[in-house]
Amino acid sequence: MRLCLAGSGGGHVRQLLDLEPLWRDLDPLFVTEDLALGRSIAVDHRTRFVPHVALGQARLGHPLRMIGAAIRNVVDSWRIVRQERPDLVITTGAGSVFFVTLWARLLGAKVIAIDSFARFRGPSVFARLVGPLAHVRIAQSEAVAKAWSGAQLFDPFRLATPPARTKRPLLFATVGATLPFDRLVTMVADAKRAGAIPEEVLIQVGEGGARPDGVETVESLPFERVQAILAEASLVVCHGGTGSLITALREGCGVVAVPRRFDRGEHYDNHQAEIVDAFAQRGLVGSADTADELAAALAEARARPPVAATTDPGALIAHLRYRIAGWFPHG
Repeated sequence: MRLCLAGSGGGHVRQLLDLEPLWRDLDPLFVTEDLALGRSIAVDHRTRFVPHVALGQARLGHPLRMIGAAIRNVVDSWRIVRQERPDLVITTGAGSVFFVTLWARLLGAKVIAIDSFARFRGPSVFARLVGPLAHVRIAQSEAVAKAWSGAQLFDPFRLATPPARTKRPLLFATVGATLPFDRLVTMVADAKRAGAIPEEVLIQVGEGGARPDGVETVESLPFERVQAILAEASLVVCHGGTGSLITALREGCGVVAVPRRFDRGEHYDNHQAEIVDAFAQRGLVGSADTADELAAALAEARARPPVAATTDPGALIAHLRYRIAGWFPHG
């Protein structure tokens, strides 16, 4: 059985990594974007890159950029599928891997579509588009399962015990792997200069992101390095992506999230505000949109007892093993 794992950069492809017990012995092909996490995956696994494309590019006023990227993506995706001929595609979205999924399905592959853990209130646009192609649809929240026809629910979210390790006074700020987020970077740098952050500061600013004076910055980091930093960091300030939030919460960091906003041109929609609200309601993170709110949220994070959360895909992995064995009994 030739297995393709398809997920855009950032949280989408991280969810595929969480399914490792399912695919570790199958020599899968990863299809993702040429970003820091994708390049880290390519060190150990067969990996092909496709251009970033999303409908939100048009919403932000760049329709020609979206069309150009889509054309390149269609061609590159066809080349990958024609050469690799996957028997099974497991995809977590989003737009960048739609055409890989489409071409593979048209050439006879089975398709398992897992809507993003980032969607709490309803299915993503990708889920609605890929749904007719999928043999199995997996939702990760009850609301998505109800709204996405034929979907099965596997909610992986779990509270956890914070790791028993001593943290040091380090604040790690990260904008994630996909897009720069200069507002977050500037807020942290200004707070450090104003004395609101006594801790040592390291900011991952994204490729081409702002690099203010007075703080240590880096464009990107391998995922393994990020994990090592989080094991030591007492505080994390991050965008509202589920990958960044869960990775920090697994390490018991005090987390403050700054959601990207569509009206500020920072993301393709406002789903990060939805994510942050859901995590904040569980008492797991603080949130901020301004420098004053950041200082207050950091003070609260320092005073709050350590909390931790993770995702446990064990039930989903068992279900997918059963379905795959039915399709490929000798695979």
